[in-house]
Amino acid sequence: MKKYEIIKKNTDFDDIIKTGKYIKSHYYNIYYKDGDSDYPKFGLAVSKKCGKAVERNKIKRQLRMIIQDNKKLFKNGVNYIIMVKKDIIKLSYQEKEEDLIKMMKG
Repeated sequence: MKKYEIIKKNTDFDDIIKTGKYIKSHYYNIYYKDGDSDYPKFGLAVSKKCGKAVERNKIKRQLRMIIQDNKKLFKNGVNYIIMVKKDIIKLSYQEKEEDLIKMMKG
């Protein structure tokens, strides 16, 4: 993921979560809303319930890689917030990728 594709502002997160649409699964909540750019933007949120900082950072790195490898699944001009649930710590990288792909396709 490139630097310009990242959503960091708290106000942007709140706006997308409160006014956007969402998809929910057992491991992820994905909120999305139309944006004003020509490419998709992403925000990642990993709760402290997912472990200490090392584990949370590992999950974020893996999610960024999954997003980078599957960019074609995300629509241009849409802002996404991907919130991770606690149960994700049990999954392998492949299972995380499969679940996210399944959510975006269906």
